[in-house]
Amino acid sequence: QVRLVESGGGFLQAGGSLRLSCAASAASGIEFSISAMAWYRQAPGKQCELVASISRGDTTTYADAVKGRFTISGDSAKNTVRLQMNQLRPKVTAVYYCYSKMRVPPIPGTSVYWGQGTQVTVSS
Repeated sequence: QVRLVESGGGFLQAGGSLRLSCAASAASGIEFSISAMAWYRQAPGKQCELVASISRGDTTTYADAVKGRFTISGDSAKNTVRLQMNQLRPKVTAVYYCYSKMRVPPIPGTSVYWGQGTQVTVSS
């Protein structure tokens, strides 16, 4: 009923930049209200980890490993979130997942949704 669709992943060399985008949408007649969106990543053989998040009030948080190089931004009117990634290094190679916490009436409380993931590969 609610979908998160990511785009922007790819293969590039170290030092380059990439921007990931995620758009939330719902089937006709379903309304939703986003309270937060985030990007997670999972590298081969490692646990999934939070990269960056942004709240409805535009409060942002970042993993220490990406501070200063990654920037998360949101567009509440378009229900989208972007992750600008600069100065990329091979160790950021992972599948990046879009996450959203939202209200989807008549479901009580908030619900969590995930995108299908987009691969980011950085070569040395």
